[in-house]
Amino acid sequence: MSDGLFDAVLAAGPVAAQVGDRAWVQAMLDFEGALAAASAAAGVVPSEAAAAIQNCCYADDYDITELGRQAVGIGNPAGPLVRALTARVAGDAAGYVHLGATSQDVGDTAAMLVTHRALAVLDDDLRACAAQLAHLAEIHADTVQAGRSLLQQGPPVTFGLTAAGWLGGLATARDRLDDIRRHRLAVQFGGAVGTLASLGDNGIAVLSELARHLGLAEPALPWHTERGRIVEIAGALGQICAAVAKIVGDITLLAQTEVAEVHEQGPAGTGGSSTMPHKRNPVAAVLAAGSAVQAPGLVAALLGAAAHEHQRAAGSWHAEWRPYIELLRTTGSAVHWLRISLDRLRVDPQRMRANLDLTGGLVLAENVVTGLVSTSNGEIGRHTAGDAVAQCCQAALAGAGSLADLLAADSVVGKYLDREQIERLLDPALYLGSARKFIERALDDWREKL
Repeated sequence: MSDGLFDAVLAAGPVAAQVGDRAWVQAMLDFEGALAAASAAAGVVPSEAAAAIQNCCYADDYDITELGRQAVGIGNPAGPLVRALTARVAGDAAGYVHLGATSQDVGDTAAMLVTHRALAVLDDDLRACAAQLAHLAEIHADTVQAGRSLLQQGPPVTFGLTAAGWLGGLATARDRLDDIRRHRLAVQFGGAVGTLASLGDNGIAVLSELARHLGLAEPALPWHTERGRIVEIAGALGQICAAVAKIVGDITLLAQTEVAEVHEQGPAGTGGSSTMPHKRNPVAAVLAAGSAVQAPGLVAALLGAAAHEHQRAAGSWHAEWRPYIELLRTTGSAVHWLRISLDRLRVDPQRMRANLDLTGGLVLAENVVTGLVSTSNGEIGRHTAGDAVAQCCQAALAGAGSLADLLAADSVVGKYLDREQIERLLDPALYLGSARKFIERALDDWREKL
């Protein structure tokens, strides 16, 4: 983890180390070493020269700060790194460093390597979060909770269904990102303008070997100015952050003092306030939200930079670097904090039921209407039944009595429903529809993805 003042909060988790300066330098050196080996395999470079180059491709041997200073001369850090690498390689082998490549080949392939490594550790956190959500969905399949529409109570759901919904969004986003990691991270190798002319007839052979050595996909042609891969990655990371933001947004709402259906239980001292000793803030969820909310702007910046002119862009490539790194970092931080929030999450089924009972059964009015129409055997229609139940609801809201009493006393409702039937229709645990089946489907879908 970096030593920056805000990094422990906004650059948390294992992804940050995979996208730091040293990781990028190592990825660029990995490209240069693999290029030498690929060129040797294609018969372009002597194998001894390739080995000599590979022996000099360790980031710890280079002054990263100095490389950054020198980057302004050529406009990117790849050029100074190639010079430094060439200086370290002994004898004639130095003449084979970077053969056929251009700076953008180094930078773009390094981006793919960094991304592959970052997504691997990100996936560990994603899988852990999904497993936690699957567990919550399973154990709370029958924990009745108020459904909420426009922040107002609606018919009941279960907390298991809520967790299954969270799982569905995260699993779908993870599935998309996993597909990109496996199939869309491709080597970049095209030389000055995408022709590999300096390699004569050996360009494609070296490209194929390079992809094999790096474990990246081999593209049909160089993608210097076709930035579809960057856009896909950005969109997938944005989708991950959207899924995280949904979950932690719900957690923070459910943890409000007035709701109190969940809370985070962390180590002593977490979730407190500098001025309010009584506070029990869901701090991990808050930090996940703080990370995830940055994603849309970063995705937009990468989309805005995606139009690259001609064969090599003048500025658009450079514009990608910082938002790309930050998007990887902030996504890693968001998922890291989500994992911690779910580890700390405590559910209060009693409070969920108590909150649902606050309306005195009003949220079950729809069920009463359905039951009334059904019991009347068609004697009254849905509109008539709805009007009768609505009048009872308005009277209950006005303080005229309990909804159950008012329904039982109503001339229309009472004619077809007795008190026991009304009580059953007002029981939220008996009006859950296909909630359990949906939970099972979500769990089956997740297990299939695994």
